Amino acid sequence: MSLPLSTLANPLVTLLVTLATLLSLLPPCGRCPPAPTQPHAIRLEGDLTLGGLFPVHARGPAGVPCGPVKKEKGIHRLEAMLYALDRVNGDPRVLPNLTLGARILDTCSRDTYALEQALSFVRSLLPPEGGEGRCPDGSAPRRPPPERLVGVIGASASSVSIMVANVLRLFA
Repeated sequence: MSLPLSTLANPLVTLLVTLATLLSLLPPCGRCPPAPTQPHAIRLEGDLTLGGLFPVHARGPAGVPCGPVKKEKGIHRLEAMLYALDRVNGDPRVLPNLTLGARILDTCSRDTYALEQALSFVRSLLPPEGGEGRCPDGSAPRRPPPERLVGVIGASASSVSIMVANVLRLFA
C-alpha cells in the first residue's frame, strides 16, 4: 500500500509533542531515583514490541555522536513506523486481542552508535545488575515488564543492518 508523502511528513513540532507525551507516560518509581533514560529513544507499550533503528539525526562532529535532525530520511521513516503501528493497533481485525508496541532508537547515521543502541535491545532481556535492589524506603523498585521484542526494523544502511543483525542473532 502506498501512502502519500503528506500523510507521513508531519511537522517536526508534532514529533516533539509526541515525544513529550510519551515521556510523561513513563511509570513512576515510588521514591527511587529515576532510572537513567536512554538518549534518542521512544518507547510505546504493547503486548509485542517491534524495535526500530532510524537515522533521525545526522552524524555529529568529532566527539559528538549526533548532529542535526534529518527530516526526510530520518523523521519520515520514524513517522511511517508510528503511523503503521497506529493503523495496526486501531483495527481489531488485524491482531485481535494484541497490541504492538515499539522501542525506536536513533542511529545518528553512525554505525558504531547504531550498534551501541542495538545492544540496548539485548540489555532489556537481561536481569538488572546487582539483583533487584531496594529503594531508600525499603520497597522494591517498580520496573517495567520485560519486553517481548519480536523483531527490529532498520537500520537505514546495509552495513549497519548487517552488524546489528549479527549481534541480535546471538540472542535470538
